Amino acid sequence: MPLRLIPALALACCTLAANAAPADKPTYDPVLAEKTGADEHGMRAYVLVVLKTGPNKVAAGPERDEMFKGHFANMKRLGDAGKLAVAGPFMAQKGVPSDGWRGLFIFAVPTVEEAQALVATDPVIQKGEMVAEFHPLYSSAALMLVNDGHPRVTKKDF
Repeated sequence: MPLRLIPALALACCTLAANAAPADKPTYDPVLAEKTGADEHGMRAYVLVVLKTGPNKVAAGPERDEMFKGHFANMKRLGDAGKLAVAGPFMAQKGVPSDGWRGLFIFAVPTVEEAQALVATDPVIQKGEMVAEFHPLYSSAALMLVNDGHPRVTKKDF
């Protein structure tokens, strides 16, 4: 496509999107709202945990492999128990490290103290590979649907 057509195509797409009929608002589902712990605004309390590089880097080898195997098993256990809504690593951008930020957890618990107790069960914390920073969070109760939906979009496990 000639480069001079790209701005015209972008303008046409924006115009079509702006003039499109709004989608109907989804119907409120009280059963789903209760299942996800939603308040009247569709929100709920969580605790966001930022995992950062800790003081004790575990050297490559069997001990590190076991530590991360335990880390993933712990996340699965907490997710299956309905306590861990979302988890994942931070990614380096264009090869630049994430300044020691390694990953995050979003726990479906109302207090930092509950999240601290759950994080303490993780081998990467126990070994000092990572340290945790805790922040109360108020977000969409729909985050609770991630654990059920993720397997449906996963072609291959790690």
